[in-house]
Amino acid sequence: MLLPCGLPAACAATVRPAPSPTVYPDGRPAARYRLDAQDYGPVLRHGGGPDRCDELGRKGQEDSASAAYGVTCFDGMAWHMFYLGTPNTTPAPDYIPAFPYLTLKARAASPAGPWSKQPDVIPFRPKPGTYYSATASPGHVIAHDGGYLMFFSASTDAPIRRTLGIARTKDLNGPWQLDPEPIVPLAEQVENSSLYYEPVSRTWWLFTNHVGLRDSLEYTDAIWVYWTTSLDRWDPVHKAVVLDSKNGNWSHHIIGLPSVVQVGRRLAILYDGNAADPMPTGVKSHMNRDVGLAWLDLPLVTPTTR
Repeated sequence: MLLPCGLPAACAATVRPAPSPTVYPDGRPAARYRLDAQDYGPVLRHGGGPDRCDELGRKGQEDSASAAYGVTCFDGMAWHMFYLGTPNTTPAPDYIPAFPYLTLKARAASPAGPWSKQPDVIPFRPKPGTYYSATASPGHVIAHDGGYLMFFSASTDAPIRRTLGIARTKDLNGPWQLDPEPIVPLAEQVENSSLYYEPVSRTWWLFTNHVGLRDSLEYTDAIWVYWTTSLDRWDPVHKAVVLDSKNGNWSHHIIGLPSVVQVGRRLAILYDGNAADPMPTGVKSHMNRDVGLAWLDLPLVTPTTR
């Protein structure tokens, strides 16, 4: 069988039904499909960064406790970074970021920096009574229809439920407008985003991490992908597991924070994990993460286009 591009189907990564979808103790949705990546393993170990890797703000500023997870984009003239900041963390020695998760801004002439913070730029903030009441943190940015879209992470608190929303702007140094509804329901329990456009099928693929539940502990248990032909319409049924404990070869419990980039006829997936076994408990499940690499052959094929 040949795909529309003339490539044999054997050269593609195809979404297939999951033989045994995960069942969660609280009934949160699982993915009915799988798009299994080939796990290469760790490529960057934790512990090797310089002291004070976070460029923290001064006391009283919104990033005084943590400055992390930067999403970059280039507008043709300058580089822009949207990063996660918060004035709250857990106690020493781990200092794990705590709500609220905020989207802050920096800029540079080069992706290598140096980066200058822009505290006067407020892209958006959490808003009480919305799906982003506790978290409105950065996500993948793309140019679209003369402006920009950001697929940002959103959550509520008490209970904590997570999803992704779309923010829109014409000015990367100005405010963003947030869609009134998320792209998928809060029950999906997903966070973080990285997009890939498949020209063969004209389909968008949004990679994200899922938050699972075990023994009352929530943790990132898998990389999921959603697909759509329209950025404004996402069906929560159209999702697949890409990497989890079933096809991961080194991090057998914790897998999260995906970022994707095309390399030739393959899609590289960078993600974080923890090789400890058994899985660390409590706040320690957030610590000692390494960066892993997995691969998907291109093109990516949905179940209806096989």
